[in-house]
Amino acid sequence: MKVIVRSTVVAAALVMISSAAYAADLPLEPAYAAPVVPPVAIYNWTGLYLGLNGGYTIGQATPMSLYSTNFTAFNYNANGFLGGVTAGAQIQSGHTVIGIEADIDWSNISGSGRGTIFNNSILVGTATLSSNVNSISTLRTRIGYANDNWLFYLTGGIAVTNDESTLTGATFVCGGANPPCTSVTDLHLGLAAGAGVEYGITQNLSAKAEYTWVGAGAVNTLRENMLRAGVNWRFGM
Repeated sequence: MKVIVRSTVVAAALVMISSAAYAADLPLEPAYAAPVVPPVAIYNWTGLYLGLNGGYTIGQATPMSLYSTNFTAFNYNANGFLGGVTAGAQIQSGHTVIGIEADIDWSNISGSGRGTIFNNSILVGTATLSSNVNSISTLRTRIGYANDNWLFYLTGGIAVTNDESTLTGATFVCGGANPPCTSVTDLHLGLAAGAGVEYGITQNLSAKAEYTWVGAGAVNTLRENMLRAGVNWRFGM
């Protein structure tokens, strides 16, 4: 009986040793590795940029004050196309983007009107006044909210316009106390304010649409509503 028990124990031990040896010879299954997810790129608006812009402007001109503030002003529509170059710099912190932008647009904003002219409330007569705005330049700050590659912003600063006005068809004798029947060209300082939206096409290239109001001249001789679109190429910092 003892011999049978010993034989059974020995046989069981041999089976266990053989199974362990066979299992050791089997190839190990590869450990599970989670797929590698590339990091999501975060759009950043920080950098210096150069760009092009163009559009159309609708407004009014009141250029009698170019001759003298003694003459009563009358206004007329002054509309036209404009286009030019842009340069700026901005920095982003969180969702906030703050920067400064300058542009110069060459324009063909023209209009004319005929009206009655008074000199210190004394009737002088009637005349036709025509004007042409050759350029509009602005220097503005931009404050915006960035949502990934969308940027919504407000802007404000100063504007400089180059205006030319001509008085013709006068029913009075020109010169002296009356307006001169000549052309007057001058630069006028004013204000600019507006809002816009910009979309980042790539990390460097973006496109924008913008509305800017411009009021130029010490007595507001020009008021324009500029609708412009543009593209900017940004150099990251």
